[in-house]
Amino acid sequence: MADSEPTADPHTERSARRKIALRLLPLLFLLYVIAYLDRANVGFAKLRMQKDLEFSETVFGVGVALFFVGYLFLEIPGALLVEHWSARKWFARILVSWGFCSMAMALVETPTQFYVARFLLGLAEAGFFPGVIVYFTHWFPRKDRARAMSVMLLGVPLSLAFGARVSAILLEQNWLALKGWQWVFLIEGAPAVLLGIAVPFLLTDRPKQAKWLTPAERDWLESTLEAERNETAATGTVTLKQALKTRNVWMLALALLATNMGGYVFVYWLATVVEGLLGAAGRSANSTNVLDWTGFVYLCGFFGVLISGWSSDRTGDRKGHCIAGQLGAGLFLTLAVIPGQPWLVVFGWLCLTGFFAMFWFTPFWVLPTMTLTSSAAAVSIGVINMCGNLAGGIGSPVVGAIKDAGGGDQTAMAFVAVCFALGAVFVVLVRVPRRTSPPNPLP
Repeated sequence: MADSEPTADPHTERSARRKIALRLLPLLFLLYVIAYLDRANVGFAKLRMQKDLEFSETVFGVGVALFFVGYLFLEIPGALLVEHWSARKWFARILVSWGFCSMAMALVETPTQFYVARFLLGLAEAGFFPGVIVYFTHWFPRKDRARAMSVMLLGVPLSLAFGARVSAILLEQNWLALKGWQWVFLIEGAPAVLLGIAVPFLLTDRPKQAKWLTPAERDWLESTLEAERNETAATGTVTLKQALKTRNVWMLALALLATNMGGYVFVYWLATVVEGLLGAAGRSANSTNVLDWTGFVYLCGFFGVLISGWSSDRTGDRKGHCIAGQLGAGLFLTLAVIPGQPWLVVFGWLCLTGFFAMFWFTPFWVLPTMTLTSSAAAVSIGVINMCGNLAGGIGSPVVGAIKDAGGGDQTAMAFVAVCFALGAVFVVLVRVPRRTSPPNPLP
């Protein structure tokens, strides 16, 4: 029989949970904002970089994809190093190396250099996200873990909205004979290096090393986490081969593959699409104007993450929320690229697209824990996440080829819309056990 969760003085438990959240989540949130900005800012720099370097759309698409090829190499080893070595040392290595790799993008002059720089950036950043997932298991009991993850995932839309505004300013600069797009990489890559130097002093590897917790708080946390580990071990282990024979694993993996093919293209190409739509509407399509409008679309995604997390927690309906986000993103993106509409109508469709493009992923990541045993979920989430990263290596080259073949933004975004819709189809096929009782309403 699995160990039951240890009891503790309620004040001790509340105090420990509050201290852990306040100590760890703001820093991890900031790190994820920087991580996502440094992988995605090439989409902002593209507005000037592509013209200056005379890169085709295909070259840009392949360069974007190579980030994810590099990322796959160290994703699993990175998680293992956090578990068996040191999270703060591993995160410090990641931050410093990806910061320098991001800054090195400013030196790119040829397609080959672009490819190498993107591959190395992916290699440098690999292991951060799965490492954070493992790090959460060292600090957050099961009942707090999903909420902690939601806080970190809010960094995705915020990093894009903030990055669009900062990049708009930097693209207009010409300091020290360097072009604006070069300053985008130099300035936005530098914070990762600085934080990498600071992280060993700001993070704590394990609760037993946390001098900022009282002995009673450390004892409660360590005993709670140990009881959860024993409970998981009691359910037995699941091998990779067994996980790959599970129907729901494949449905979730294919759903993430399809949806992320659309989602990553949306992130990397939105600024280009907005530039074309502004020009078609007879409005100014300079870099500042384009990125200001683009940033607002991403800001709508912040509210998508916030509302989907709150609503799906309140209702207990993860599958329906996920499908609504996927279908909504595909529908409104299709409406946005219909020719002949006034700009404000188009922008409204894009804002709704941004909202729903970020609405689906918080409830999605709850589905593996609802549809699989705890032991199977641990292995399967790794498989599902690898398929999600593989999607980043597929979508952008396809869109680059479409545009170079004369397909235009309408055809490219139709491909994205189909990806979102296809992801929804696979989620529909996921079998979720029926609830035996209604969820408890949130206060």
